[in-house]
Amino acid sequence: MFTKILIANRGEIAARIIRTCKKMGIKTVAIYSEADINSPHVEMADESYLIGPPRVNESYLKMEKIMEVALQANVDAIHPGYGLLSENPEFSKKCAENNIVFIGPSPSTISQMGSKIEARKLMSHAGVPIVPGTDAPLADVEEAVREAKNIGYPIMLKASAGGGGIGMQRVDDEEGLRRAFQGNQKRAKDFFGDGAMFLEKLILNPRHIEIQLLADKEGNTVYLGERECSIQRRHQKVIEEAPSPFIDELTRKEMGGAAVRAAQAIGYENAGTVEFIMDEHKNFYFLEVNTRLQVEHPVTEEVTGLDLVEQQIRIANGETLTISQKDVQLNGHAIEVRIYAEDPNTFFPSPGTITSFSIPSGENIRHELAVGQGSVVTPFYDPMIAKLIVKGLTRNEAIKSMGKVLEQYKVEGIKTNIPTLKRIVNHPEYISGNTTTSFIDSYLKTAKVN
Repeated sequence: MFTKILIANRGEIAARIIRTCKKMGIKTVAIYSEADINSPHVEMADESYLIGPPRVNESYLKMEKIMEVALQANVDAIHPGYGLLSENPEFSKKCAENNIVFIGPSPSTISQMGSKIEARKLMSHAGVPIVPGTDAPLADVEEAVREAKNIGYPIMLKASAGGGGIGMQRVDDEEGLRRAFQGNQKRAKDFFGDGAMFLEKLILNPRHIEIQLLADKEGNTVYLGERECSIQRRHQKVIEEAPSPFIDELTRKEMGGAAVRAAQAIGYENAGTVEFIMDEHKNFYFLEVNTRLQVEHPVTEEVTGLDLVEQQIRIANGETLTISQKDVQLNGHAIEVRIYAEDPNTFFPSPGTITSFSIPSGENIRHELAVGQGSVVTPFYDPMIAKLIVKGLTRNEAIKSMGKVLEQYKVEGIKTNIPTLKRIVNHPEYISGNTTTSFIDSYLKTAKVN
């Protein structure tokens, strides 16, 4: 087993990985920017190294600097967490070049899934359902207009590279497509260095459902049920739960089988997620593969009893999976909310100092924290400050528990999205299981909160 692991990340995910390493008796190395000198993960680790100024391109994205620290600290492996360098094939290559294990899939696998266009082709060949659309980069707006007529409006204009909704836009007619094409292409090129665009048929009022996978180096692959991730704002997830209130056992088995085929088609190993979009008739279509740990992984851990970070580490260490598909059982229901430092009316970030921080504790309540009382939320990073996870025997029990816990959750000194989260979990449509990606726009867009 590894003796020392560097966590190439920050905030709550770095702290969460460190906890599992400590449980496994593995020493940890943290990295931090000047803005994160007092961050909890820095104190939790056995060793911590300053790597640069606050901005990510001067610190957490500096591959050479991180590798320099890894070699200085004499680590066996690097865990990238999520975001930042977690899906960067060059970083994975640098680890291999320096005889350091990258806790994740191979560089070639990451590269294959880095292009959404190439991913569509691979999945289609593997027998995984894909949304009708184009399978090559669009040469220009005129080709986009011709293809859109064949597909039929409404459509989604998408960037082949990147994620997070950047370069992606709904288009309802030719005029809208002509307006959207150049701007989204430029945005994709500015963010990802790749302006390749493609089209997909828009699935109206869909659900966003993903399948968690584990795959070892010998090709053994299991799916760990699904996560419902449809409550989103601007293509960013806000609330996730497991299992989905919409999925029956037969659909779960079909989606799980498709996800396993997808993983095996690209020689996937370690933990990964296959994301699907689903229509109201339970037809599902491939969306993308996330070649890393997901923000929402705790809900899967809660209903399966597995520690996904531990599984990642063991797979990276060359161990064979000790569980088979028949061993995977889903028990109870778990819900995760992402708590952001943001104004609940404008959704703008709300940096500042947390003057008071009080969170409830109890059975079946879990916190993944990036802050504490006195912490400074800076404008340099994603404004998510914590994740709150609750579990119940049933979905209704979990929803009631989440509502109670959110009422007791106190953060002062900055604004947070907690009022918005309360409105969602108490909304009758959410309680009924009507969790489509249009939920927030349909039910929460107009009302203001105090």
